Amino acid sequence: MPELPEVETVRRGLAPAMEGARIDKVDVRHRGLRWPIAKDFEQRIEGQTVEGLGRRAKYLIADLSSGDVLVMHLGMSGSFRVGHESRPGIYYHETSKSTAHDHVVFHLSNGEIVTFNDPRRFGSMKLVPRAKLDQEPLLRGIGPEPLGNAFDAAMLAKACAGKKTSLKAALLDQRVVAGLGNIYVCEALFRARLSPKRRASTIADRHGKPNARAEALVPAIKAVLQDAIKAGGSSLRDHRRADGSLGDFQHNFLVYDREGQPCPGGCGGTVKRIVQAGRSTFYCPSCQK
Repeated sequence: MPELPEVETVRRGLAPAMEGARIDKVDVRHRGLRWPIAKDFEQRIEGQTVEGLGRRAKYLIADLSSGDVLVMHLGMSGSFRVGHESRPGIYYHETSKSTAHDHVVFHLSNGEIVTFNDPRRFGSMKLVPRAKLDQEPLLRGIGPEPLGNAFDAAMLAKACAGKKTSLKAALLDQRVVAGLGNIYVCEALFRARLSPKRRASTIADRHGKPNARAEALVPAIKAVLQDAIKAGGSSLRDHRRADGSLGDFQHNFLVYDREGQPCPGGCGGTVKRIVQAGRSTFYCPSCQK
């Protein structure tokens, strides 16, 4: 599933085409995504201007002039591509010659055509009134944005204080911090030299205040996310940028999917793979304590 850097990469690719443009027509070719697209979707969205395109955790958030917000999720295999009516069917980088999985097509007033493609159909699109966005079940309870100024060692330590789960499991909990997934948790823990197996509560003291572990972990999280965004995210299976090109960060993994390779930190250890809660975890047991 795309994580924060992949979704942010898509947002940055879509923004030039969508922001400030009016949605003249929307062609819903298949309503059966993860949740069925509402019957009044076209009626509520056509004629509206996209006033801004943001991101919350792993969701894309499009503010519409009507006061509605279009909440979109890529699911497991979803992607967007941008074309133009003057060159129909020709995109900057062709992601697939098959359009069988093109489920929603936005025709914009500036001539751009934005197509949502999702072979597995785990993606979603939902219109929510802006005034009710805070109560939206998809977004309610999501934790702080890790790249926000408010996210610091004190905030993370407080969220992890008293938790008996592993540190890896805590960081994957979207209520603790938004947008992190398996790849970037593994990479951030390696940069902070913290074991994914250690108890989450050990990054806080008995009063819930941050210790040296929390002080090391937060900048590691921010750094790996920023590096991944600069590289266009990680393309392991389905992730594509809005122009169809692959992300490049998979070439910069330090431990993820590097089982059996020497520790890139030079400690003399070997990257190991273990399974935690059904997910593969990659780390160096020699230097991550």
